[in-house]
This record gives sequence, C-alpha cells and structure tokens, in this order.
Amino acid sequence: MIEDLIRRTATEDDDAIEELCAIADTDLRSLTPHQGLLLDLDVLWPAKLYRAAGADVVRRVIEQIDGGRTPDRLNHLLLVLAHSAHPLAESAMRRWSTQPPPGVDELHVGPLRYAQEGGWVVGPDGNRRDLCGDTAYRWVMRETSRREERPHCPWCASPLWTAADLDTVDPAVGAAMAHTGWSGRLVIESCHFCACYTTLYSRVTPAGAATWWAGNTRPSYLPDAAEPEDPPALLPVPGPALPSPYQASAWTRGGSTLGGRPDWIQDAEHADCPGCGQPMDYVGLIGGADLDEFGEGAYYLHLHQPCGFAAVNYQQS
Repeated sequence: MIEDLIRRTATEDDDAIEELCAIADTDLRSLTPHQGLLLDLDVLWPAKLYRAAGADVVRRVIEQIDGGRTPDRLNHLLLVLAHSAHPLAESAMRRWSTQPPPGVDELHVGPLRYAQEGGWVVGPDGNRRDLCGDTAYRWVMRETSRREERPHCPWCASPLWTAADLDTVDPAVGAAMAHTGWSGRLVIESCHFCACYTTLYSRVTPAGAATWWAGNTRPSYLPDAAEPEDPPALLPVPGPALPSPYQASAWTRGGSTLGGRPDWIQDAEHADCPGCGQPMDYVGLIGGADLDEFGEGAYYLHLHQPCGFAAVNYQQS
C-alpha cells in the first residue's frame, strides 16, 4: 500500500500525499523502508516524509548536494536532511556552513539554519540541541473565569491572555517539557490580538510569575484597535497522551497540543531568545479552531529556561 501511495505521490496525487503525510505523523518509522523509493522517484516534498531516514538514504541526499547535480533542488534536499535529523545530516550541514555546496548562493539562509525545520540546532558551544520533545499530550480547552484585575497590553489595552498555566509537578507537563529544563510553574501571558502581528516575549519565573517584557517592540504595521478585545475565556489543560509527537494540527479542532513537534503553517519560526539570541524551546501549539468557532491560524508557545523568557508567535495561511 505504501509503495502505491509513493508512486501516486510522484504524479502529484494530492490524496496520496495527504495519506502519506498522515502515516508520517502517526507511525514515525513505517516509511523508513520505503524512503529509497521516494528518492528514486524524486519525491522530495513534503520533506517530513523523510523523518527517521536511514543512513543509506541520508548518504544519497548528501552525495546529490556535494555533487552539485541539482543545485536548483538544494532547498528541498536540505529540508529532507533537516527532517531526517540523522547524525550524518548534521555533520554534512555543519561542513556546508563553512564549505558551501553548489547553489547555496540562491538560498535565503545558510545550510545549518535549515536544522530548525527539523526541530534542532547547533548551539554556540558546538553541541546539538533539540528544540522539541518526543512526548505530546492533547490540549483540552476549559472554560475559565475572567479576572477583574489583570494586566493589560500596553499597545492595544486589551487584557492579557493566559495562554498556558502549567506545573511540572503534573507528570504529563513534566514529560512534555522535559527537553526545556524547566522545573516549577510556568505561566505564559500574551496579547491575543497583538501576538498575531509580532512575536511577544514575557519574563517568567518557576514561581508562576509572568511579566510583559519591556523590550517588546510595537511593529509599525500593527493596526490601531478600535477598542480593547477580551481574550478567550479558555485555558488549555493536558488531556490524553498522543501516540506520536507529530500529531499537533494547526488546522483542525482538537489539534492543540502540549509538547511534541509543531505543525507549522509557514516556515519553521522558533522564536529567538531576547536574552541570548538563541532559538527557544518549543512548548506547544494552540489552534485558532480550538479558541473560536471561526478561528484560524495557530499560536506557538516557546520557552528559554536559562534566560527566563517565554514567547508567543502566530502563523496563518
């Protein structure tokens, strides 16, 4: 069945592509024996079909890039390597950051920057760091009472939105956030309106304090709100564990997820920590469809434990 789907995908059959993507999201290693065929048929997109790729497939992709035979496909090939997250891919991408392969001058970012598409980076210390965890829980929205006294957005005067209130004493929270190194309570507050236009940062402490970061810069294109907007009276709480870390959905109701891997609507956009400039760890996704009947897009939550910063950014189609 999988080989038939792959051959149909090579003809740009949308239904087959959707089915293969669903398999990649739910059963991480089921495609591994078939990824050689994907490469044989020149199926390089979606790159997530190459998650958990074996050494042989990764070597073939590296050889294509080094050989310079398809510089016009370098973007797709680098995305494949990023999603594979294989040590051989990491080694090659490190090498290309100082010894650029053919076609790199046509890219918008350097080869090593592609690693973020796969949820990992190489830090200033030269060590690899995974930005995402491998444990995920469905986030279930619960009604919450509106507080009379709450901080307001300094830009639009809307009451700040509590996007998450988590505590690592909860085993589910502790497991989903293990990769962040955070211990204690984490409250992430943001502006539900302004976060749609720029990444918003807050200072956070393990005691549950959250404070709007004074360094947030109001973008010139942010529209003036006619009047303050009330944020959603909903708070996500951990629900059932998910069998795969890749089952977040930015599109469908019930797709909000704590932990695991983000479902980016556009390119990967891991927020950079304003304290040290390094990419922040991914905490979870809140889909617009879970906040409102007509909601769209998704909010992405991030954390950098060493510097004590949380961030919220937003993507939509």
